[in-house]
Amino acid sequence: MPELMVDGYPLHYDDNGAGAPVVLVAGTGSRGRVWHLHQVPALVSAGYRVITFDNRAGGPGGFFGLSSLVSDTVALIERLGLAPCRLVGFSLGARIVQELLLSRPDLVVRAVLLATRGRVDRWTRAMVTAEQTGRTTTPEFDAVVRAMQNLSPRTLRDERAARDWLELFELTADVAPPGLHEQVALEELLADRLPAYAAIGVPCLVVGFGDDVVTPPNLTREVAAAIRNAEYHEVPDCGHFGYLERPEEVNKLVVDYLGVSTHD
Repeated sequence: MPELMVDGYPLHYDDNGAGAPVVLVAGTGSRGRVWHLHQVPALVSAGYRVITFDNRAGGPGGFFGLSSLVSDTVALIERLGLAPCRLVGFSLGARIVQELLLSRPDLVVRAVLLATRGRVDRWTRAMVTAEQTGRTTTPEFDAVVRAMQNLSPRTLRDERAARDWLELFELTADVAPPGLHEQVALEELLADRLPAYAAIGVPCLVVGFGDDVVTPPNLTREVAAAIRNAEYHEVPDCGHFGYLERPEEVNKLVVDYLGVSTHD
């Protein structure tokens, strides 16, 4: 896996396909490879060059802020000569993209923002506080909580799907991804940024997931309303992991919106 050094930090990335470049920005605690099961194959087959990478998991003294994650993404785009490119961000990744659209709109043609928000409500703030304490229960209980937080009731009613997801969550219950706690603790994510987003001029597709309790779709709709050149679409019957629960529908939205041509 190739890497770039950004301010002394190794940024690992993957580069697949050929055509107009699309950079996928992952959510909290996720590696870039989370996109490779569903999104990368769909985008490559549609004629994209797709770049995924691991968000920063440390920094000088172990501290970094949201601005560091934005700077990492900017460095990746510039050093690989991707600009102007298309960006797709999920959750924390979408927040990174939104801040990048404010600071460096020259680097972006258009963007897709999945399960995003511009502020926190009381429920979201309570979840962030709870996540910062870490897991203190059994792997089985932790798996149930993660499933309830991130998946749709429709998925949980499917015997096979529920079994597979619970097994996955149990297997990873004791393995905290690099940077998870640091990313969860980013204070900037608690700020109300909706007024600032009025300055975003890059075209955006904002996608909410109907059963999302981590980022309720009403908060995602607020982002679409704040950005003057944004469209909103809501995918039903999926939770926070909607891009993994309903990948075909989400992929179609992304591909159609980005409107890529191999000659772009």
